[in-house]
Amino acid sequence: MARLDGRSAGAIEFKHANISAVLRDANCPYVDGYKPRSNYQQSLVEVVEQLLLQCELVDRAARSAADLPVIDTTGTVDEHIIVEPPKTLQPQRCVRESQAHYSVRPPQKRDYLARETRNRELGLAGENLVIRFEQHRLIKAGKEKLAECVEHVAITQGDGLGFDIRSFEPDGRDRLIEVKTTAFAKESVFFITPNELDCSRVHSEHYHLFRLFNFRKGPKLFCLKGDLREQLWLEPDSYRAGVR
Repeated sequence: MARLDGRSAGAIEFKHANISAVLRDANCPYVDGYKPRSNYQQSLVEVVEQLLLQCELVDRAARSAADLPVIDTTGTVDEHIIVEPPKTLQPQRCVRESQAHYSVRPPQKRDYLARETRNRELGLAGENLVIRFEQHRLIKAGKEKLAECVEHVAITQGDGLGFDIRSFEPDGRDRLIEVKTTAFAKESVFFITPNELDCSRVHSEHYHLFRLFNFRKGPKLFCLKGDLREQLWLEPDSYRAGVR
């Protein structure tokens, strides 16, 4: 603050939250204490790219965090891990200042979140935690037999069903759960397949997406129910291609 002329502590904190938003839009981890605020400017994108995204030390740390093995723990998981979904996961597209409208180039993407998605140990640990959560929920509702029938279908039937776990409501109705796990923050983006989107539409009355986050430090989750196309912004990430 001594080096910044007239900037308050609140203004500096707000700028750190802008930095988090740039890192989020670059698919990078960010400081969890500074929740992303998306109204950033082009000049901030350029500085973050220069000082952080092109820094070898930051790159090594982010890659290490994405690839870090996970110890799959046991024990009861209860409703205290549930939180509300983020208000929005929409990435930055522009900034408005004094009635003027400026286009902002999005930051260059990095592959840290995609690398983490390929961390099979992390994904499996998240799915096992959700299984324990579902069993606890059903036992608490007095449905021990249903708890015994919770199935890890990604293991027993393969990963092509569009969901990972078949659980149940207390009245016996299906509860189809897709699990997305990250060790990073709540607002971190995630990857979803066309098959999972289609499944959420076809089985909208039964479909649940569980987003686990902060997994290594203290897992929390939020849930999205029903057709995911109505609740997510979707950005094409890659195409299946072949020579014509």
